[in-house]
Formats: sequence, structure tokens, C-alpha cells
Amino acid sequence: MTVTVPSAISTEHLPHRRNFEHITPNWFAAVMGTGIVATAAATLPVQFLALHIFAVTVWVCAAAALVVIGGAFALHWIGHRDRAVEYARHPVMVQFYGAPPMALLTVGAGAGLLGADVLGPTASTALFALLWITGTLAGLFTSVAVPYRMITTSDHRDVAALPAWLMPVVPPMVSASTGALLLPHVPEGQWRLALLCACYAMFGLSLIVGMLTMTLIYGRLLHGGLPPVDAAPTVWITLGLIGQSITAANLLGTDASMVFTGSQASIAVGLHVFGIGYGLIMGGFGALMFALAAALTVYAARRNMGFSLTWWSFTFPLGTCVTGATALGNALDFGAVHALAVLLYVVLVAAWFIVATRTVRGVLRGTSLHPN
Repeated sequence: MTVTVPSAISTEHLPHRRNFEHITPNWFAAVMGTGIVATAAATLPVQFLALHIFAVTVWVCAAAALVVIGGAFALHWIGHRDRAVEYARHPVMVQFYGAPPMALLTVGAGAGLLGADVLGPTASTALFALLWITGTLAGLFTSVAVPYRMITTSDHRDVAALPAWLMPVVPPMVSASTGALLLPHVPEGQWRLALLCACYAMFGLSLIVGMLTMTLIYGRLLHGGLPPVDAAPTVWITLGLIGQSITAANLLGTDASMVFTGSQASIAVGLHVFGIGYGLIMGGFGALMFALAAALTVYAARRNMGFSLTWWSFTFPLGTCVTGATALGNALDFGAVHALAVLLYVVLVAAWFIVATRTVRGVLRGTSLHPN
């Protein structure tokens, strides 16, 4: 989920010592895209040893990437502060400050699902909780700070809605879905109720603002056409909100039975039914956006769409469709939806392998570190 650096803030190739000058927040999309491959594998309806080993290995890679990119991003701000501020003030690049919180949340969810094999159950749960709290606070901050900056400081001339506008408002939805995984580890009673309520509140925050934003994006696509060819993959970002919200609605609906018991059991049933109904309705919308995004990608590819970091937009949104299909299939106990989740996962792994390979090649050659 990244964009190419706009020409207004691009530079010529720089010496090796300046490799950190262009480590912008959109690099965290690589962590998101890698982490979702691991977490989606851990939740698939079909499980076997080789898949589990693969998921753990990919999660370790995502965690390592988070550390490396996080360190490089810090050096970017320390060593190239003027450039970092310039990026942060850019109306497109600032949107991608939503990527670091989602990277933290994705790796944290992987720690909860897979980390016990590497760290042990206690340490993995502690890491999950730490990353979830940190990612949630950062995500709530971006969901307010970025729109505030757009409203108060951006140049509003010729401003058009872009898929990247979803980046700062999706993190609370990721917190809602991953918070459902954390719920069983929270003490029963008021603490567990508080977490469930907070997750539903973040679900609502992200869903309502996200759908308003998607309306603007859809209108922009119809009236203004496709973004520049190299930015065409960002259209897939719209699927991130759709898939993640289906995941959250069904995971929270299932876990509600741990909070509402006895005389309140009917509330849990209602939330469970809501998750299923929402998943089916939003799933139809997701199918439309999936087909449209695929068609627009083919359209851009025929017009010589070159590789760039925007290709990570193919991974995380598709991964949320996998987790959404899995969660909905579990709630319905419907084999066809489970089969869809497996099929989508195969496509996800293929996309991730291509994008990750080309990204590593770009880093080794320096083309990804020094944009033209």
C-alpha cells in the first residue's frame, strides 16, 4: 500500500551513505503485507504442519522487517529531518502514516497466533498486548491528526480523493479485529467488557469515516479516471477496509459470548447474527470492488505499469479478504466460504512472493532506496 514519491519531492540518485533519506512511512506496507500472509495462514480452515511452519517463518520475517524498517525510519528522521518534514507535509505521503500502526498491529496479531512457537506462550502474549496497545494508540492518533492536517494546512486547490486517503482511518479497524484475538487473554468481567466495547467503537469509527472516504474515492474514479499508471495498484486499498471490517464483525460477534452470559446471552446472539449479516452484505460489495480493482490493474498493466512500492497494495488488502472469508465461513459453518478463503490465500501468497522478491531486488540494486 504505497505510492511512488511525487516528482515535487524527488531527488537524483544519492550516495550510499544517504540510503535512509527516503525511508518513508509507506515502507511499513512491506511489514503489513508480509505479516498478513502469516496471520491469514494461521486462521485458515485447512491446517497442516507445512502450512504452520511456513506461517511461523513468514511471521519471523515480518517481525524482523518491522525492526529493520522501524530503525531505518528513525534514522530517516534523525539524519534527514528536513526531508522527513517535507514528506510529512506532502498531501499524499502523509496518508501513509497510517501504515506504521497497522504494521505494529499485524505483527502483534502474528505474535498472538504464532509467536508461542518461537517465544513461548507468556512472552508471545505479552508482545501481542504491547504491540496492540502501541499500534492502537498510534492508529487513533493518525485517524484524527491526518484529517486535521488535511483540513487545516493542505493546499486545497485541485485536491482529488485518492485510495491512499483510507490509510489513516483503517488502523482502528485493524485494532478492532486483532483486539478480538486479544480478548480471551483479558481478565473476565469489566476489563473484558471494556475491551469488547472499545473494539466495537473503533469498528464504528473506521467503518463510517472509511465509507464516507470510499464514496469520495469512487466518485473521483468515475469522474477523474484512474490515478497515474504506477499508482494504479493503490485501488486495492479499498478492499482493506472491506475485508478487515468483515473480519472484525465476525470475530467480535463470536467472542461476544465470552462477555455476555446468563441473562445477557441474547446480546451475544445478536452480535453474532450482526456479524454474519454484515459479512454477507459487505462481502457482496467486496466482490464488486475486487473485480473492479482487478480489471483496473489489467488496464494499467497494458499501459506499461512498472514495478514500484505501490505493488504492496496487492498484499495486505487481499490478506484481509482471506481473514474475512475465514471468519465469515466459521460463523456460518459454510464450506463454500471456507473454500473461497483458501483460494484467496493461494492468490495472496503468489502476489506476496512476486512483490517481496522484486522489493528485495530493488533494495539490493538501490533503485527502491533512491527514487528517481
